[in-house]
Amino acid sequence: MIKDSLKDLIEIKRAVIGVIGLGYVGLPLIVEFCMKGFRGIGFEVDAKKSDQIRSGSSYIVDVPDENVKKCVDDGKLSATTDFSELSNCDVIIICVPTPLRKTKDPDMSFIIAAGEQIQKYMRKGQLVILESTTYPGTTDEVLQPMLEEKGFKLNEDFLLAFSPERVDPGNPQFQTHNIPKVVGGVSDDSTETATLLYSQIVDEVHPVSSARVAEACKLWENTFRAINIGMANEMARLCNTLGIDTWEVVRAAATKPFGFMPFYPGPGIGGHCIPLDPHYLSWKARQHGFDSQFISLAEQVNSGMPAYVVKLVSTALNDVKKAVNGSKILILGVAYKKDIDDMRESPALSIIDLLRSRGAELSYHDPFVSEVTFDHAYTIGDAEPLYNSELTDELVRESDCVIICTEHSSIDYGRVCELAPLIVDTRNALSLDIRNGSKAKVVRL
Repeated sequence: MIKDSLKDLIEIKRAVIGVIGLGYVGLPLIVEFCMKGFRGIGFEVDAKKSDQIRSGSSYIVDVPDENVKKCVDDGKLSATTDFSELSNCDVIIICVPTPLRKTKDPDMSFIIAAGEQIQKYMRKGQLVILESTTYPGTTDEVLQPMLEEKGFKLNEDFLLAFSPERVDPGNPQFQTHNIPKVVGGVSDDSTETATLLYSQIVDEVHPVSSARVAEACKLWENTFRAINIGMANEMARLCNTLGIDTWEVVRAAATKPFGFMPFYPGPGIGGHCIPLDPHYLSWKARQHGFDSQFISLAEQVNSGMPAYVVKLVSTALNDVKKAVNGSKILILGVAYKKDIDDMRESPALSIIDLLRSRGAELSYHDPFVSEVTFDHAYTIGDAEPLYNSELTDELVRESDCVIICTEHSSIDYGRVCELAPLIVDTRNALSLDIRNGSKAKVVRL
């Protein structure tokens, strides 16, 4: 049986692991397998990425160069743009992007493209696993028929499962090996084999009854976060209206040892998961005539936060008799979260775009991001790229307003408060001590 032969290969670490897509999910995953003794082949459409891996260096902050180099030097890790190498893999894991179309509907093109490559080069005896976040039903409604078009039969010729990625870029505490892995197969044999596979590299594996349960699990996790962040953002706007310190309220509520989990407001939500995943769930719900109202409301609140930040900036400038038009505004931090270089869906992009559309002169400083580019189809202001500026005393002092969009640890906020005339802090980056000693006027979310 295919299950038994694959399990034998996995247990003796002779299974060859292929990973399609070497981004924030795929590269840490394949390196983890290679560090545990498996041979891994990474597949990329971007030749620069595959070349960099072959040279023994990493482009992902959570994957140290030394780990990539060790895996390459030991002959365990290789990377290629030649998808015919899929025929040499016993396990194929899909880790490609799943973006949204302009209509906020799921864009399945990357998954379908990966499926077409697998379909072209697959052989009998392979386990295929989808990790890309998607709507419930994708694995058995989209991938399974594609693989069966070749005449192969599930359980007899191939196995198929879904296991949602749970990567948290920049989190030193939770990485691939110690984040519990949910696994759901299209068949029992698929679940059992995929569970065994991930147990080789992950401390805890949680099998579920189907791929659809695993797909829904991922969407539930991130929709939960999106909705609660939306509530935190709405509470921040309410507290501002009432003249109450938002952050003090959250800290006070968080002292309750039961029945409360703190979520924090911010300038908007970013990253690949939280801004996108709820749309996959609500899209699938609409296909079945279900109106997911909580999801829609949270998206409305969260997507409106960049405009709310711009309103705070406009009001703060107006209070010192200045207009947004012509003001020099410095953005501190443009990555979507602290201490990483990930710009995906970063709210800073919308804030910059909105301010430039109002005539502001924008600059930014981010120690992790050298350049910020804009999609002309989505911008209303100047879509020209911006380049990272050195955080000099002159730059801060000459800015009419400084906006803290991302609270990177390396930035000296005390120095910024000494030099800047006006600061809008969207992340509670300025401690009470810093604010008390500040010469700047500070506006907080």
